[in-house]
Amino acid sequence: MRVLVVEDHEELALTVAAGLRREGMAVDVVLDGPGALERASVHHYDVIVLDRDLPGLHGDEVCRSLAASGHPARMLMLTAAGTIDDRVAGLGAGADDYLPKPFAFAELVARIRALARRAQQALPTVLVRGDLRLDPATRIATRNGHRLPLSPKEFAVLELLLAAQGAVVSAEQLLERCWDEFADPFTQTVKVTVSRLRRKLGDPPLIETVPQAGYRI
Repeated sequence: MRVLVVEDHEELALTVAAGLRREGMAVDVVLDGPGALERASVHHYDVIVLDRDLPGLHGDEVCRSLAASGHPARMLMLTAAGTIDDRVAGLGAGADDYLPKPFAFAELVARIRALARRAQQALPTVLVRGDLRLDPATRIATRNGHRLPLSPKEFAVLELLLAAQGAVVSAEQLLERCWDEFADPFTQTVKVTVSRLRRKLGDPPLIETVPQAGYRI
């Protein structure tokens, strides 16, 4: 899952981003409204965590612009103002959910995951393929009943491949959805991660390489 955190309080933004990365998410950070629009125009995000009171462009305007452009990300709006009018204004601007500050980090994570699931309504809560089972909520993947010791990136790649339901996922798509903006597109990062994932999944092999196209389960 790839998340954009838009928050003008830099220390809070970096703290939230670090916590979300520990939860296995790929996270980018921007500190103002114009930066949010620029970043969202370049990358595909599953969820955008958007502070309402932003410099340069108010969070409501960022939200309206993204909604009008048809950006696929679900938007979770944050604000220090927790009145009903504030919540109504934020949701009216196009936000999918609303979380007042201060918030519990565990609730933030739960809301982000809920929004990501809502964006993919056709997918089951638990992804299953043969004897392979992956639960995004608990971050547990098993094969033949045995828990797999996956790194956050390996888990993210496996989740995306399973969510594709047999369709081919290109290396570029994996890099875009499972890594942040600092990933070097010219490295062998995806290939190496898929290779490690194959070893951990064991036999019989589950991940197929489709020449000149990508990978599929």
